[in-house]
Amino acid sequence: MTSEDIDKLIRCGETSHTQFKQKFTSEKDIAEEMVAFANSGGGNILFGVEDKTGEIIGLDYADIQQISRQLGNAANEHVRPTIYIQTDVVNVEGKMILIATILPGRNMPYKDLSGHIWVKQGADKRRVTENSEILALFQESGAYHPDEVGVQSTSVHDLDTLALDRFFENVYGKPMTDFDIPQEKLLRSLRITDDKGLLTTAGLLYFGQRPQMFIPSYVIKAVWFYGNELGGKEYRDSRDIEGTIPEMYEQGMMWLKGCLRRTQNGQSFNSIGKLEIPESVLEELLQNALIHLDLLKPAAIRLLVFDNRVEIINPGCIMGNHTMEEVMLGNSFPRNPLLANFCAKTMPYRGLGSGIPRVLREDCHIEFRDSKQGNQFTAIIWRNAEKSADVVENVVGKAHDDVETPSDVEENVVGNKDNVVENILESISKNPSISTKELAKTYSLSERQVQRIMTRLKEKGIIRRVGPDKGGHWEIIESLCRRSIDQA
Repeated sequence: MTSEDIDKLIRCGETSHTQFKQKFTSEKDIAEEMVAFANSGGGNILFGVEDKTGEIIGLDYADIQQISRQLGNAANEHVRPTIYIQTDVVNVEGKMILIATILPGRNMPYKDLSGHIWVKQGADKRRVTENSEILALFQESGAYHPDEVGVQSTSVHDLDTLALDRFFENVYGKPMTDFDIPQEKLLRSLRITDDKGLLTTAGLLYFGQRPQMFIPSYVIKAVWFYGNELGGKEYRDSRDIEGTIPEMYEQGMMWLKGCLRRTQNGQSFNSIGKLEIPESVLEELLQNALIHLDLLKPAAIRLLVFDNRVEIINPGCIMGNHTMEEVMLGNSFPRNPLLANFCAKTMPYRGLGSGIPRVLREDCHIEFRDSKQGNQFTAIIWRNAEKSADVVENVVGKAHDDVETPSDVEENVVGNKDNVVENILESISKNPSISTKELAKTYSLSERQVQRIMTRLKEKGIIRRVGPDKGGHWEIIESLCRRSIDQA
């Protein structure tokens, strides 16, 4: 890290990935901080910085040597399993700061010498005691897979024999009865059942007669709204979709296609038309939600259809320390590998991490939102995205002219507001710190559309940004702003 990097970290204050220490306290205390960082995506401890004020105190040579030794001893002797840290010394404003970098752990959960598990919670840390949270740490390290766990009170009598026969015919070219292996052993070798004869979670969800009897939360809740607001009180259709994963996939696709429009798009008169959102996009995203949900914190998958967008919400954020960029590049991190294995053999799902890149190559406007706090992954597909973007561009381009908003903006962009530019400027005047994400949510726009509007407004000298992206605020240049609003 450079001195500029460290200076930026200090000015931002303590976070879930940055901790300040004026001096080394004790090996026990520092070990707890290391454990929390290793279990929470890694981070940095800056020695020589006052934790309450962020004032740079600095360290002398003797302090640096002593703290380095104590850090090594804390990592080796007070953390289980042992973690490896990196240290660096940086000169900031003429004062020496020691940085200890703790990398994201691969062998979670990490514990202190007393066996306590710590994780970061904002700038602080907390002890983990809930079994489900401890299992989640094992899951993120790859040491535990909930889809392989036996479901209590189940047995082979809860299997759908027709579904099993179809699976064996499709995968092996012959029915299960033609194998010279006892059925019990065959099912166990495929991990459809566990060593006790219980159906595994994956076996139940893929081959069970009535999976929701045992896992009632594993359903799709589908709602087709009027308008563009989640809080709308009226809807066109609402239903719960249940069954095995293949059944839910088929029913979910039929429902989505029934909600969307088809366009002729140059085809013959007798053609059924093309779906406004490519069918391959819906297939990939629905399968992704069915296969990669978090089985440790069960919740319903949601399919929400609005006038201007479709949302597919998967209860389970991107695992561990993996990023959205890695997912978009096709790096595969299956949360439920056994479930993914079954699906890859009999469904369009390929299980190679190529689904999201394929979606991004399609001619549609789509956003992904990963919420660690809410533990959910949302895919937003905008309907008529190209048309909506053109309308927004047209409105912004004429910010100083007499703008009469087309009905398309009212339907597809701003949710019955008269002027998207005026509304955004009004929001900024009321809350200069408002984010593009908040503006997008308020006016049912995509973040990319809002960013484009803000860029054009800055280019025209209507607004300017004061301070950094995080922690800064917007400022409206009064004369230009008033003129644009009066003329709009």
